[in-house]
Amino acid sequence: MSTQACQPTENKNEEEAGESYATGTFGYDINFLKGQDDSLIVLKDENGESQVIVSAKYQGKVFTSTAGGLDGRSFGWINYEAFSGEKDPHMNAYGGENRFWLGPEGGKFSVFFKPEADMVFDNWVTPASVDTEKWKVLSSSKDKVSLGKETSVTNYIGTPLEIKIKRDIQLLSKAEIADMLGISTDDKVKAVGFKTDNAITNAGDEAWNKETGAPCIWMLDMFSPSPGTVILVPYNEEAEGKVATTDYFGQIPPDRVVYKNGILYFKADGKSRGKLGLPPERAKPVAGSYDPANNVLTVTTFDVENKGTYLNQEWTAEKDPLKGDAVNAYNDGPLEDGSQMGPFYEIESVSPAAFLKPGQTLEHQHNVFHFTGDKPALDKIAQKVFGISLDSVQNAFTE
Repeated sequence: MSTQACQPTENKNEEEAGESYATGTFGYDINFLKGQDDSLIVLKDENGESQVIVSAKYQGKVFTSTAGGLDGRSFGWINYEAFSGEKDPHMNAYGGENRFWLGPEGGKFSVFFKPEADMVFDNWVTPASVDTEKWKVLSSSKDKVSLGKETSVTNYIGTPLEIKIKRDIQLLSKAEIADMLGISTDDKVKAVGFKTDNAITNAGDEAWNKETGAPCIWMLDMFSPSPGTVILVPYNEEAEGKVATTDYFGQIPPDRVVYKNGILYFKADGKSRGKLGLPPERAKPVAGSYDPANNVLTVTTFDVENKGTYLNQEWTAEKDPLKGDAVNAYNDGPLEDGSQMGPFYEIESVSPAAFLKPGQTLEHQHNVFHFTGDKPALDKIAQKVFGISLDSVQNAFTE
């Protein structure tokens, strides 16, 4: 295994040692994270402009990325306070712009609640394998790392699940980004992108099926908001049924969600807590956001099976456990007592249920891209990927 990517101070990142960087920059975050994990994995291109921070200690997370080197904007949201003090018994929200979780969170097949426990916050516990336990680095190079974890969980109906997790993270070149999104880029735009190939294997002796329950792969991206940030979720207009579930944490106010010409617009200002989700029939394999204050266009792409079986993640055992969402988005906001973890916002994708025989594997790809620079050039990317202009995004809630 190459040690080049695992030792940032030996991987041409010596220049940030002892230097200070402004809050919000990649240099600030890499210095902070080096204080928490002395084996950080930094994937970077030849000129150091595009970089991605991965941590095996912190569950294989992609903590953040940049398109502008150490002085460039840090795109991921990091919860600095979560690294100090005692561990939280429910969830340790370290942040990170791409993290691997196991699902479902709620429902009859939940892996967050013990059998027969009431589905309330006091009983909600994130599986340790995706919350506190260290992962193994299986291999690494200057632009790719493979990580793994083996774990055992018991779901809500009492089925033990032996799971082997594998996750490959690869920094993408500008040419690869353009090819994957079908776009053209020029020198007026800085870009960073990475793809993640995620897999779970049934490592036990019994099959996972509709009676025993099954896990799923759940990918979550956490980003920093601004007052004008808008999440974009394209959807299939021809599908039947409601476009989105919008009452995960109480009904999202109607002035914060707009549906126009096959695009769901969701305010991501970090000022009002709400989560929504699209069923597989409605979901498309792309979502993103635009932050006009910082001139950042973010694109995420992921696997979607429009006729797949997705698990219900709501905190209830009364609903059909085999009817759930494929794509989710979350905007953070103050709780009733006025406290707030963030602010941040999330874009999430979920795999279908992992109905696997012993030894079988389910794979799920989820990719993240950030673009910043000349607005007309960014607009061309938005037109190509989402079929809309950036002006229409900014005016979505005023027209």
